[in-house]
Amino acid sequence: MTNPLGGTDRRSFLKLAGTLTAAAGIAATLSACGGDKGGDTKGGTSGEGAKPKTEGGTINAGISYELGTNGYDPMTTTAALTIAANWHTMEGLFEIMPTEDRTCYAALSKDDEPVKVDDTTYEVTLRDGAKFHNGENVTTEDVVFSFERVMDPANKSLYAGFIPFIDSVSAKDDKTVTFKLKYPFSLLKERLSTVKIVPKAAAADKDAFDAKPVGTGPYKMTDNGAQSKQVSFEKFADYTGPKPAKADKMVWRIVPDASTRTNAIESKAVQAIDSVPYLSIEQVKGSASVESVQGFGLLFIMFNNGDNSPMKDLKNRQAAMYALDMDKVINTGLLGQAKAASCFVQENHRDYKKAKVVYSLDADKSKSLLGETGLTKVRMNVTDHDWVKQCTPIIKESLEAVGLQVEFNEMQSADLYNTIDSNDNWDIVVAPGDPSVFGDDSDLLLRWWFGGDIWTDTRMHWKGAEAHKQVTDLLAKAAEQNGEEQKATWHEVFDVISEQVPLYPLFHRKAPSAWDPQTLPDFKPISLTGLSFVDVSTTQ
Repeated sequence: MTNPLGGTDRRSFLKLAGTLTAAAGIAATLSACGGDKGGDTKGGTSGEGAKPKTEGGTINAGISYELGTNGYDPMTTTAALTIAANWHTMEGLFEIMPTEDRTCYAALSKDDEPVKVDDTTYEVTLRDGAKFHNGENVTTEDVVFSFERVMDPANKSLYAGFIPFIDSVSAKDDKTVTFKLKYPFSLLKERLSTVKIVPKAAAADKDAFDAKPVGTGPYKMTDNGAQSKQVSFEKFADYTGPKPAKADKMVWRIVPDASTRTNAIESKAVQAIDSVPYLSIEQVKGSASVESVQGFGLLFIMFNNGDNSPMKDLKNRQAAMYALDMDKVINTGLLGQAKAASCFVQENHRDYKKAKVVYSLDADKSKSLLGETGLTKVRMNVTDHDWVKQCTPIIKESLEAVGLQVEFNEMQSADLYNTIDSNDNWDIVVAPGDPSVFGDDSDLLLRWWFGGDIWTDTRMHWKGAEAHKQVTDLLAKAAEQNGEEQKATWHEVFDVISEQVPLYPLFHRKAPSAWDPQTLPDFKPISLTGLSFVDVSTTQ
């Protein structure tokens, strides 16, 4: 998935990254806390008889997502590959494990929780001895800089939408940072994890930092993959945090082709792959462990709510939703490895409640609505990810079955977002998304799409609608609540967007990973896009 989460693109990244890679002489060779997730039982090779766990060696993996065009800078990156890389090379004051339990733990923070001074003032003390990969000590000035650049509107960081409650960040002394909040916020610890701490001096050159990131994580990057088509890492010897690297090196081969990726895990050319092709799961089970974990990750449909599209009319949006045969999409395209959306969040999410409007195939209702509006043609743009390509032709057929002529355009994710950001000559977008890579609480998941202008204004052209104002007000209300009261307000948001469908999930999918348990004895599959080797050792 080139750019599964959307985001601002930086066309110069690949060219610049290649230049820096060559200049550096890098070798070219690859919640909130406590959310519950469901999963399929793994099959194939068992972990019995695995070699004893040792620290050291090299982890070899195959990643299905291509390098995005907006670089590695954690202020702006939204591509699956770069986000997964940053799990290993970057740290926030707190971090959320990508694995199933989504444990939130102290990373650059010395203490397990932010220290409460009063309802809107908190302090965080840095852990002892923390260093960046370039050898510099982590300072409170770096922390303040990291937050302020995300919060600066001029930088257009999508991550700013996760921390609207922060009023100011300041250095109390050389070890402690003070956070002033606009109002009490119950998810402070989890939300601080969305901002990664970077060195002020190195990050000042944004283009260079995109290509050659510097963090404090257990691994440091040695090859950004721009030329070699593989991302390489080595253990950071000066790491002082709670999750040290258990391997000396990692090599992630960029393998977007599904059959090539499948062959790589079956031939043991790699030890793990993400995004096992749904049609190949049973085949791969013959030579590796495979597990599909249910998560929030989804395929969404987005409508152009602008004046130049017929989808501004709610009847047309709902007609499209009632036209879709999601059972056929899921069973044929994904072999049942997904669940049709009955709410904005998946059924095993702790805040799930069946939405006010649940869409299922109702061709007669769809045709009736289209008869009222007179709509006969739509322009649909879709992404070309391997598993998405199994679904979008069926979606096209569903729309055609109710009498719509569909202009169907399949393109790479980055091209799709560049197209819709620069013009509104489209009506429908179908693409994957997974903001749960940042956290899985409802506030964060909703704010990714509905909390800022990039999606609501620039893309879906929904900003200014009465329902948009209603959602904005409800999100602000929930942010100052907690417990069941907060959850009830989120449920109101779920209901509004289920009825208005400016952007809505079609299904929440299971993420299938495959791995060799003999050489990765403590690997854990995740429900998120990408792979995680945090706390993972290798025997080779």
